[in-house]
Amino acid sequence: MSTAIPNAAAAPSHVRGERVFHLSPSRSLDGRIRVPGDKSMSHRSIMFGAIASGVTEVAGFLEGEDSLHTLNAFRAMGVAIERGGPGQVRIQGRGAAALVPPTDDVYLGNSGTGMRLLTGLYAGLGVPVTLTGDASLSGRPMARIVDPLTRMGARIDTAAAGRPPLSIRAAVPLRGIEYTCPMASAQVKSAVLLAGLHATGTTTVHEPAVTRDHTERMLQGFGVEVRVDGLSASLEGGQALQATSLRVPGDISSAAFFLVGGCLSPDGAALVIEGVGMNPTRTGVIDILRLMGGRIEVRNERAQGGEPVADLHVCGGGLHGIEVPPELVSLAIDEFPALFVAAAGAAGRTVVTGAEELRVKETDRIEVMVQGLSALGATITGTADGAHIEGGRLAGGQADACGDHRTAMAFSMAALIADGPISVLDVDNVATSFPGYAALAAGVGLDIRESAPGAGASA
Repeated sequence: MSTAIPNAAAAPSHVRGERVFHLSPSRSLDGRIRVPGDKSMSHRSIMFGAIASGVTEVAGFLEGEDSLHTLNAFRAMGVAIERGGPGQVRIQGRGAAALVPPTDDVYLGNSGTGMRLLTGLYAGLGVPVTLTGDASLSGRPMARIVDPLTRMGARIDTAAAGRPPLSIRAAVPLRGIEYTCPMASAQVKSAVLLAGLHATGTTTVHEPAVTRDHTERMLQGFGVEVRVDGLSASLEGGQALQATSLRVPGDISSAAFFLVGGCLSPDGAALVIEGVGMNPTRTGVIDILRLMGGRIEVRNERAQGGEPVADLHVCGGGLHGIEVPPELVSLAIDEFPALFVAAAGAAGRTVVTGAEELRVKETDRIEVMVQGLSALGATITGTADGAHIEGGRLAGGQADACGDHRTAMAFSMAALIADGPISVLDVDNVATSFPGYAALAAGVGLDIRESAPGAGASA
């Protein structure tokens, strides 16, 4: 069953996609795969390479729609960016001062990361530009970055209730501030730090909980001194970036769907996911699945571009319900759609709390997962900051992803615990983070086909 939450944030409206995932009950996932490059790092590699001095070489770049919007944003500002083979990008940076204001609005599609980080960077540079997005992005909250940036001296106009589009006006040089984030958000932290790069004085950000630290790590790789002390990060304004070479590891958020699918497979099934980024601020999904009884081994650990990387070996055998520890929530916030499916297939009850941030993602992910899993036969009750989920088999049916790439892929893994076929609606945006997902999943055992109205289904 599902329960409506009074005053819960409504999922932003969007233009519905036509593509559908068609799934038959699937037994297990087996084999070896490599998931696309990390989306968070791909965004940052383009941003930092574009404002650095010299040529930055990037390997493993995610060629998804979100990352490509960031790439095109800097091309529109006069940065020469060349595409080589798959995942290969060459950025000819001439320093931040060489950027020219774009002649048109910068369109960022569905990318909240792109919009929030670019707003901080452009505000710090005083670049006049208007950032727009699709209908879903236009419904997401941006006051959380506009407020601290305004305190620094930025001039940013927004639509009603602080929503996009965001228009950044030329302003006097910003001043560094000490800012305490009211929520655990790497995007807010990063926006303020990127504005601080070109502000006077010191910019310091304090967080209420650990969030991903790709900005701090990658800025250091580009020669910027960033001081990290527990839940605080600070930097001095006026530092210049120097070009470097880096390799983007596989995205653990993309690997999460296969980690869940592997754990829900029967005993004897084995899946290997190669070259996954193991940044300690991103591994909460592994910790949570292990607490649920998941058998996940980390092998072949190595460093890659300043980030830890490893191969993940997953053995099937099933899961059991838990109360998710609150301290792990911010370390797995993007992976909760997949974890909701894990809980729906686990023995016993799973309780998720402290995850209210899920309500302001590409969709209200709590509501979308509650409604979709209920439609597939799960016993699930939504709460203001999470859900209570009773595990068991699913009947199958039709789930609506509501245009959210992560809920779409999560619902597809429900085929491993379903007794009947599943249709997942509105899955077009999967390409924002995981181009080729259906084909890769089919290659390791998921009985999945993809189609659009009037077209034949294909894996």
